[in-house]
Amino acid sequence: DILGASFNKINFMPLKPTITYDDFAKLDLRVGTVESFEDVEKSEKLVKLTVNIGLNTRQILAGIKDAVKKEDLVGKQIIIVANLEAKKMAGLESQGMILAADEDGKAIIVSPVRELEDGTVVR
Repeated sequence: DILGASFNKINFMPLKPTITYDDFAKLDLRVGTVESFEDVEKSEKLVKLTVNIGLNTRQILAGIKDAVKKEDLVGKQIIIVANLEAKKMAGLESQGMILAADEDGKAIIVSPVRELEDGTVVR
């Protein structure tokens, strides 16, 4: 069976501990459009994205250099965690986190199936 054959090849990570709805509700997930994509100097993995989330524009650093090409992401909509505490990496501040699936160690960026208003809440 084709589905069973491919299903068995996936190496699933164990589930994380159960959280409450209140825990989930603390996340502020937003749709945003990637306006720019630049390599971070002296980093093998990091790229610097500028993402418009309607209310403002965020600088987000992501370890996706080997997984995504600039031309495949600029102008596209993605989902970000907008209320994640800012973090310094490679001398730059990251103001959020992009959502991505992990396929064989490579990031697959999560995006809406159709265009939405930047800043739309994901729930």
